[in-house]
Amino acid sequence: MESRTYHIPALLEESLNGLNINPNGVYVDVTFGGGGHSRAIMERLSDKGRLLGFDQDQDAWANRLNDSRFTFVHANFSFLRNFLKYYDIEEVDGIIADLGVSFHHFDDESRGFSFRYDSALDMRMNRSSKLDARTVLATYSEEELANVLYLYGELKQSRRMARAIVSRRGGSEIATTGDLVETVKPYIRKAHEKKELAQVFQALRIEVNHEIDALKRMLEQSLQVLKPGGRLVVITYHSLEDRLVKNFMRSGNVQGKIEKDFYGRVDTPWKIVNNKVIVASDDEQATNPRSRSAKLRIAERLHNNETEK
Repeated sequence: MESRTYHIPALLEESLNGLNINPNGVYVDVTFGGGGHSRAIMERLSDKGRLLGFDQDQDAWANRLNDSRFTFVHANFSFLRNFLKYYDIEEVDGIIADLGVSFHHFDDESRGFSFRYDSALDMRMNRSSKLDARTVLATYSEEELANVLYLYGELKQSRRMARAIVSRRGGSEIATTGDLVETVKPYIRKAHEKKELAQVFQALRIEVNHEIDALKRMLEQSLQVLKPGGRLVVITYHSLEDRLVKNFMRSGNVQGKIEKDFYGRVDTPWKIVNNKVIVASDDEQATNPRSRSAKLRIAERLHNNETEK
């Protein structure tokens, strides 16, 4: 039974179907978390199958699977290829990434991921990392803060918020989530308060954990480690991630630059499995809040002599 401490996996059956699991294959869950997707993958593997679960949060270690076919890797998924080489794995049959933040992180007051609690600003997925949200707010310039809030939070009032943060820290440090909420609240629309506060916290979390850069590196490495016919399955929760994944699967590069061959066909190493993004059913959305913004995209690695038709 999946522990509520972390989260209920979003789009579980759709993700497993997307992986098109070979019982004897090698798979990677690059966002292990509570192990929900991993447990379901293991049920479909034979004694010859193998699964690696990546997670940079040491808390996830407690959820590791007691199975000789499973290997827990305490690392950011941006180091995917390095660790596969370490474990003598050249190619894999499938990679799954559930990019959403877990209930575990939002519910743990000490982590500072949520504005529901007045707690110390942290937001580090990897608690051994030096950069936390408090440091970002205390040291970034007004322009840097505005860029973080605009690019990662898509906030129209980003410049005014950044100015308010810099102004406030001249008198006292912004040390808690409550301090941050109090500082930006004058620039939050009352009717959209929860949504826009969530965007502020999202922006800081992405910056603290270098999430977009890490995602780009993982996607690029997926091309290097997936076998021809192997599947890449990615669940996204906000437009920045989804746009990046969508463009990567279409073009084969993180810039999203489309190139065509002599015949005008798109020159890409991927075959898009689901041209229309997959979203959770109404029933799943009613029982699992995480699923309401979840979008699933699936791509298959083409053979080297193929191109997308």
